[in-house]
Amino acid sequence: MAQRNLRFQDYTVGWVCALPIELAAAAELLDEEHRDPPQDPNDTNLYTLGRIGEHNTVIACLPAGQTGPGAATAVAVQMKSKFTAIRFSLMVGIGGGVPSSSSDVRLGDVVISQPLMEHGGVVQYDFGKTGPNGFIRTGYLNTPPTVLLHAVSKLAANHYRGRGKLSTYLSTITRLPRFAYENTGPDILFKSTYNHTGGPTCARCDEDNTEQRDARESKEIVIHYGTIASGNQVVKDGVTRDRLSGELGGILCFEMEAAGLMNSFPCLVIRGICDYADSHKNKRWQPYAAATAAACTKEIMSIIPASEVAKARTIDDAIEGREGQANTQHPISTLPFGRDIGRTIDPDGPGDMLKCRL
Repeated sequence: MAQRNLRFQDYTVGWVCALPIELAAAAELLDEEHRDPPQDPNDTNLYTLGRIGEHNTVIACLPAGQTGPGAATAVAVQMKSKFTAIRFSLMVGIGGGVPSSSSDVRLGDVVISQPLMEHGGVVQYDFGKTGPNGFIRTGYLNTPPTVLLHAVSKLAANHYRGRGKLSTYLSTITRLPRFAYENTGPDILFKSTYNHTGGPTCARCDEDNTEQRDARESKEIVIHYGTIASGNQVVKDGVTRDRLSGELGGILCFEMEAAGLMNSFPCLVIRGICDYADSHKNKRWQPYAAATAAACTKEIMSIIPASEVAKARTIDDAIEGREGQANTQHPISTLPFGRDIGRTIDPDGPGDMLKCRL
């Protein structure tokens, strides 16, 4: 069957990922793949085009070896310049989980950015200025588009009612051996103060320094909703992970790209948990985590009617309507040097969570 060749203005959804394994998971979920567009000398992106449900979708991946907010911004700017009818975007891929007493985040789970307390869903934890009283975190990142937040609400409701489709979409990807759950390995959480002893695996690490957690009743995906921390550096230290989470009022995962998108390319961030943002991190869980994030994203897209997308403003129009909000509506937090400020974490935790049984 010949691939369809649509116009640039026929695409209404943008999907950005950072790694080839994330691009592969996204492309595998296309219900229909379209012909690649001709290369534009003024656009360095390479696009994967297709349809997911009722939505014509354009997918772009960051250049190999380039990560972080700057690289994500560059990809997004070129995407929205070419595909001017895009209504909303999605940042989808893997992230480092932040387990806590209030959020039982585990490998393979999915985290979705959602406004909570003073944060709009994503916080750039390393952006600010240093003064006599310590580090001052400045600026505010926009919330996801309203149409996506409505979809997240319905996603949660569907899962409460046992009507989720995540496992169905996931099976489309995990039939490929590279993405199979069976190839992930054990899910071990070490104490935050215990560092990796060296080597590509944790075979030499002391099991007496692991956190004891109750086994889940079955192999399942849990969806968490709350704050995602984004920055320019990879977090690979359990103590730092927990300190930053405490300073920010409780976060669910770390990643490196979303901060470059929220104010210029408003999006929902969906992350599959592949490690615990500590020194024990390795890449074994990355394919499966990329698959769970992509499958959850497809479920969100399946909820949104094409008619609602058509009525929404384009990204450029939406940005123009939101200018000035980031610096006027939300407070700045001041963090003293070398100690936790003792901010009280929401008693309900940094986010809700739902289970999808496989």
